[in-house]
Amino acid sequence: MKLRRSSVTAPLFVAASLLATMPLHASDRMITDKELSDESNTADWLAYGRTHSEQRFSPLKDINTENVNQLKPDWYTPLPDKSDMVGTPLVIDGIMYYVGEMNKTRAIDARTGKVLWEYDPKVSKEIADNGMKKVFWKHNRGLSTYGDKLFIATWDGRLIAITRKDGKEVWQTRTFDHDQPLNITGHPKAFDGKVFVGNGGTELGPMRGFVTAYDTETGEQVWRFHIVPGNPADGFEDAAQEMAAKTWSGKWWENGGGGNAWHGWTYDEKYNQLIFGTGNGGPWNIKVRSPEGGDNLFLCSVVAVDADTGEYKWHVQTAPGDTWDYNSNMDIVLADHLEIDGKKVDAALHAPKNGFFYTIDRSNGKVISAEKFADANWSTKFDLKEQRHIIAENARYLDGEKNIYPSAFGAHSWHAMSYNPELGLTFIPTNHLGNTFKDDGKNTKSDHKMESHKLYLGLSGWLLTKDPHETRGSLQAWDPVKNERVWQVNQESAWGAGTLTTAGNLVFQGLPDGNLKAYDARNGNELWSYDVGIGIVAPPITYKLDGKQMISLLVGPGGALASNFGGSGELGFEGHGWKYGVHERRIMTFSLDGKAVIPAQPAPAFAKPILDEKFEIDAKKADAGAGVFAGNLCVACHGGGAVAGIKAPDLRESPLLLSGNEKLFESVVRGGALLDNGMPKFPDLTDEELESIRHFIRRQAHEGVKSGGGH
Repeated sequence: MKLRRSSVTAPLFVAASLLATMPLHASDRMITDKELSDESNTADWLAYGRTHSEQRFSPLKDINTENVNQLKPDWYTPLPDKSDMVGTPLVIDGIMYYVGEMNKTRAIDARTGKVLWEYDPKVSKEIADNGMKKVFWKHNRGLSTYGDKLFIATWDGRLIAITRKDGKEVWQTRTFDHDQPLNITGHPKAFDGKVFVGNGGTELGPMRGFVTAYDTETGEQVWRFHIVPGNPADGFEDAAQEMAAKTWSGKWWENGGGGNAWHGWTYDEKYNQLIFGTGNGGPWNIKVRSPEGGDNLFLCSVVAVDADTGEYKWHVQTAPGDTWDYNSNMDIVLADHLEIDGKKVDAALHAPKNGFFYTIDRSNGKVISAEKFADANWSTKFDLKEQRHIIAENARYLDGEKNIYPSAFGAHSWHAMSYNPELGLTFIPTNHLGNTFKDDGKNTKSDHKMESHKLYLGLSGWLLTKDPHETRGSLQAWDPVKNERVWQVNQESAWGAGTLTTAGNLVFQGLPDGNLKAYDARNGNELWSYDVGIGIVAPPITYKLDGKQMISLLVGPGGALASNFGGSGELGFEGHGWKYGVHERRIMTFSLDGKAVIPAQPAPAFAKPILDEKFEIDAKKADAGAGVFAGNLCVACHGGGAVAGIKAPDLRESPLLLSGNEKLFESVVRGGALLDNGMPKFPDLTDEELESIRHFIRRQAHEGVKSGGGH
């Protein structure tokens, strides 16, 4: 991609008096791989998983099992963000950095919580100026540092370098073309003078997923690796693409592909490789994208490439012939010198959506063990001799319908797992949901193709299982050497937040109900809990300043279940009453001698659908509107069945949908009037489609009123 330099964006929130309090060395210190690999550093949190190992383990033990019950709020900062707080902050020389809504990046004094500066990448302007369509997911899971810079990735597809000192823009580059239906929600990964980034968007059109590394100083592309091969008639970029093409059938380059790597990557300095997880197939149904079957490389895989050149080294496919949305975009944790079968193994640990925990010899990509950590009926086992899964009978719903565990939300999603090398345990936020896939055969006809910017799964139906076999959610400790669960704490809700573990024999995790908990990492006993007043999905971090250990995290729910894709608040966040725009998003920090007084959050609130007696609902239009609403991915923010989660307003109570407000509705949906709030514009929608959406939402509102509630 061509490098694009732009004028420096003047940071907001800047005050000279605050900047003067910043440590002098905050701008002078050059972060290198030596610092990023230093497991003994307890003053900083320099990377997404603290260090290059991505273990999320801290050797700090000032806070431990004996005194954690004395943990109290030390400071908090109210944030202007309204929705997903999913990211991991960095702490460098006493300054905390985080990415918020619309990719706005802020620097905060890690001792007091004072905001020092803000950088605004002006995402809505980038979208509007370039006619970008239907860009979703206004959140991001973190940022990266190298040298004296911070790196952020915007959901409209830009990679941007800014100075750590004052947030001034150094360079920005576009990672994909404006007309591609892609987005970025994952954190960039900086290493060895390069910064790596992926993208998402698998279900929104035929595409080849890819990952790219850029130069940290200039923003110039260094290398790119394609996850799905292109049209064989055009030739292949390298031998890996030619190998992968043999595992596909039909014209996948026209009617599918996918594999987008939107999260889950690790720099392995010891073997000079970048290891990343890849996405699911697009569409989900393999009978559409690859009609004669095949493994479909490199979908749903752990892939290692040369860190200098991007050349393929090895891969492990976790879901061959994926038909279940079992991407491998989850954490990849490095653990050195594990004693396995009498040998020392440098391992990569991985617990993807599919419900199996993998211990991989990262020197050669061989799977040493792969056992079920959750109910998983799609595969009978991973055959270690053949190094591949044995797919269960009818798992690909050849008979038209099949109840499958885990669900497409995954037994483990992007919520950070952690690894405690002193205990030899991995801590996994686990979901125990299932789902039913339905295929009536109509989607496999030759005239069914993926369209750009249109949601298409290749299914006739998909339904979450509301009564899991075991429990809806849990936190579990897994021993990667013995290949077994050590303990499990059952939880009422799925979607437990990411984890942090420490040498104090602790593991911390937040929950959808708003409680931040500390457990004894050895046995799972709960030792401490604090109600922050709103759901949590971000993982905590820890650091030590002025002799005091701190625990910090972003507060506010987010992610796919927060979108209420399933149309019911029983499984996600909506049932807890975290209504959009009601509860304050915050950064909260705890210490053993904390004395901060934290203002109470508002009480849980729920949508109150409006009954518009003047609006005459046309059933046929409402039925058509349901399809338009889903096909344009309105469900991503406004919820399945128009029952919103926490990411956007519940349209059943919006005055925009009432009689007489047709022009206002059009100005928002087609004209982009609320683009600054993260509401995409849909200029291609016809008058008929707009009208059908209105009838669908009004019908949902009326049914909500009749049922006596909004959830």
